[in-house]
Amino acid sequence: MTLIKRWALSLVRFFYSLKDEDLQWQLANQEQLLKLKHERVLAEKALEIDLKNKSVQLAHEISLLETKHGAELEMLKTQCKQDIKDYKQYLSSLDQLKQSIQLSYAHLPIAVAYTIHHHAKQLLNKMWEADNLETKLHFEMQLLQFMTTVHEDARLNLEQTSEQKLPQNTLNLIESLTLNDHESR
Repeated sequence: MTLIKRWALSLVRFFYSLKDEDLQWQLANQEQLLKLKHERVLAEKALEIDLKNKSVQLAHEISLLETKHGAELEMLKTQCKQDIKDYKQYLSSLDQLKQSIQLSYAHLPIAVAYTIHHHAKQLLNKMWEADNLETKLHFEMQLLQFMTTVHEDARLNLEQTSEQKLPQNTLNLIESLTLNDHESR
C-alpha cells in the first residue's frame, strides 16, 4: 500500500507543483495580464463607439438618400403628369386639325382627313416615344413642318374659289416623309 500511497502522494505533489507554477506565472505576469484585459476592454469600447458613430452616419446618409430620392420621385411624377397633359393637348390640337381639314376640303372623302390626321398622330407618337433628345427634336420639327403645311394648304384653299383643289403640299409632304422613313429603316 505504501507504493500506492507514494504514487498518490507524488501525484498530489505534482498537481500542487503545477498549480504553484501557474500561480507563480500569474503573479509574475499579473501586471501584463491586467494591462491586456484593460486594453481589450478599451478596444471593445472603442469598437462599440466606432460602430455607433458609423451607424449614426449611415442612418444620416440613408435619410439624405431617402429625401433626395423622394424629391426626385415627386419631380418625376410632376413631370409625367405635365407630359400627359401636354400629350392630351397635342391630341386635341390634332383633332382640331382634322376638323379644319374637313371644313376646308368638304368635297374630299373623309378618309383623306383621317389619313392626314393619322399621319400627324404617327409623327406625334414618334416624337413622344423617342429615346434621345436629337431624335425627339427631329420628329418635333417634322410634326411642326407637317402641321404648318396642312394649315397653309387649308388657308390657300379657303382663299381660292375652286372647291376641287386638293391639299397637295400636305399630300406631297406625307409622301416625302413616308419615303424618308422607309429609307432610314
